[in-house]
Amino acid sequence: MNRRKFIEQSAASAALVTIGGLGLQSFTSVRSKHITILHTNDVHSHIDPFGPDDGRNANQGGVARRAALIKSIREENPNTLLLDAGDIFQGTPYFNYYGGELEFKLMSMLEYDAATIGNHDFDNGIDGLFAQWPHAKFEFISANYDFKNTVLDTLVKPYKIFNVGGIRIGVFGMGIQLEGLVDKRLYKETVYLDPIEITQDMSRILKEEKNCDIVICLSHLGYYYKNYSQKISDLNLAKATKDIDLIIGGHTHTFLPKPTVEKNFEGNNVLVNQVGCYGLKLGRVDFYFDEDQKKSGSGTSIIV
Repeated sequence: MNRRKFIEQSAASAALVTIGGLGLQSFTSVRSKHITILHTNDVHSHIDPFGPDDGRNANQGGVARRAALIKSIREENPNTLLLDAGDIFQGTPYFNYYGGELEFKLMSMLEYDAATIGNHDFDNGIDGLFAQWPHAKFEFISANYDFKNTVLDTLVKPYKIFNVGGIRIGVFGMGIQLEGLVDKRLYKETVYLDPIEITQDMSRILKEEKNCDIVICLSHLGYYYKNYSQKISDLNLAKATKDIDLIIGGHTHTFLPKPTVEKNFEGNNVLVNQVGCYGLKLGRVDFYFDEDQKKSGSGTSIIV
């Protein structure tokens, strides 16, 4: 995708949204700082692009194209983070043959900053995931999986704080319940903790104790479950908590053209985004700060 096409697409689908109660009128005068968050989810070992005869996905996706797109955006704005919301593994023969080594090496070459862990990332067992760990040159974060009695103990952190262009960005991970979804023999002694309780702890720590300017939840909970509306999901998590600016989701393979705007329990806006699956789209969310460090955000989904 050339830069002009990218800008036109972004302008067409992105919408400026208030964050934390900031009025739009107060923000239109000065934008002194600009942070870009790029993200993927549920890539499922899709390394190559879809072929020209592959129906609705024809000539889309592929790691090489994603790399070129990410490079062009980083050239526009060096203050950029690249994140993944899980299910990196499983879906093509690349995983069957290499066991995840290729996926982690390519993500490292694309300079991902952090990823959370999806249920399919346990498909070769927790020992199989651990075996590929040295190939990942980026952080894995998950706050509600307790790995204390497993080989991943101390390797997975609950959160990571990035200083990007003078802006403190706190990112924490959130995973789906594994029981009933993944064979117990694969995840072994991993303990699942309540997402809402842990999210309340994480947002408090990152916002109040660590003084983060942006708080991001990197989630593999699923966007929303229509027939199970009370099941924990990204939309329900946003409504039940506070101090989160952005939830980057996965698991449900939900294609959103731009982030959903949900209200948290204090009535402030939370952006919730997910870009489907298989590396077909790249999510982009931009945060702008005025001279008083008040922020606003906009987002879009870019075809790869």
